[in-house]
Amino acid sequence: MTREYPPNVYGGAGVHVEYLSRELARSIEVEVHCWGDQHSDSGNLHVRGGQPWRAITEGTDAKFKTALETFSLNLAQMLSLDAIDIVHTHTWYVSMAGFLAKKLYNIPFVLTTHSLEPLRAWKAEQLGSGYAMSSWMERTAILDADAVIAVSQGTRQDILRAYPDIDPARIRVIYNGIDPDEYHKVDANDALIRYGVDPAVPYVLFVGRITRQKGVTHLVDAIPHLPRETQVVLCAGAPDTPEMAAEMREKVERARAAHPRIVWIEKMVTKAETIQFYSNAAVFCCPSVYEPFGIINLEAMACQAPVVASATGGIPEVVADGQTGYLVPFEQDPVTSFPIHPQKFSRDLAARIWELLAHPARARQFGQAGRRRVEEMFCWKAIAARTIALYRELIETHGKVAP
Repeated sequence: MTREYPPNVYGGAGVHVEYLSRELARSIEVEVHCWGDQHSDSGNLHVRGGQPWRAITEGTDAKFKTALETFSLNLAQMLSLDAIDIVHTHTWYVSMAGFLAKKLYNIPFVLTTHSLEPLRAWKAEQLGSGYAMSSWMERTAILDADAVIAVSQGTRQDILRAYPDIDPARIRVIYNGIDPDEYHKVDANDALIRYGVDPAVPYVLFVGRITRQKGVTHLVDAIPHLPRETQVVLCAGAPDTPEMAAEMREKVERARAAHPRIVWIEKMVTKAETIQFYSNAAVFCCPSVYEPFGIINLEAMACQAPVVASATGGIPEVVADGQTGYLVPFEQDPVTSFPIHPQKFSRDLAARIWELLAHPARARQFGQAGRRRVEEMFCWKAIAARTIALYRELIETHGKVAP
């Protein structure tokens, strides 16, 4: 169960589900139930899209409509399940579908958490009062799931902190992964030229959505602390709200006044284009304020880009500080996760970015080490094997132990 599935992928959870389902299908039968009009059958992989009952929110533009539509689709998905042995959900958008499937079909329920609603207080800006509903759905599902997969040790600790009533034995850590045959360094640069990036000038790269979580505005605030000639490429689209889009625009224009080499691509670029951007970047920057794992860092490392990333969540388990890049610590607000001293955070980001720009040989060494780390620790084959082992364990013990 997932909201995102190709071609409707806009975040790390969608990338995770796309590759995990494909790898699982090499060994077991897999049905993907997602949001959209997808419908396909390819070997063991079957994709079934669905739409929310939008009639329940007709006539309103209230922010909470997304939460209501989510719940409606979770209900509707119960009508299309048949001969299912186990249900596995990704993100709060389908958490209640897993909860209901467990109850109605008497099957084990696995939940992978890619983020936690209690640690994303800024979601109220996007969902309005629907944030209370999304939080309720997530909590209800997590506390009832037979197993909760955390995508990092950091996420496991976050789950225990956010939901202290959960049995720690139910939490299993299985990392995100990447396909190193697809994500690898390429020589092509036509996508750079097409979007107005000068391939002859080293550039700092950001890839991600315009959201509080991804911290892109902190990177923009770091630009004034870099040399004027520094080229910065922001592949940043899909803003959470119009207000976030307006704030981003204001900050970029202000930074551009003194640093003209800012290229802002205001859309989510294709996978092939993203690989070109990673491959040619002098530095990849991940300034997230909350990141349970940070799959974009894996993508960059697989393409041999050195990484400067915030030292938060699961990122320190992905980026080896001083080996594949630099980690930038910052003091976080315990409620919002935002930097308590945002200006210092931006300055510290700039300092580490400039350190790599000024030492290209070191940057190349970090990039090569990042590629090796990806190949050794984060391939999908191993991750799928661990996931299937968990499925079999839960199916075998289902009904033998109290839920």
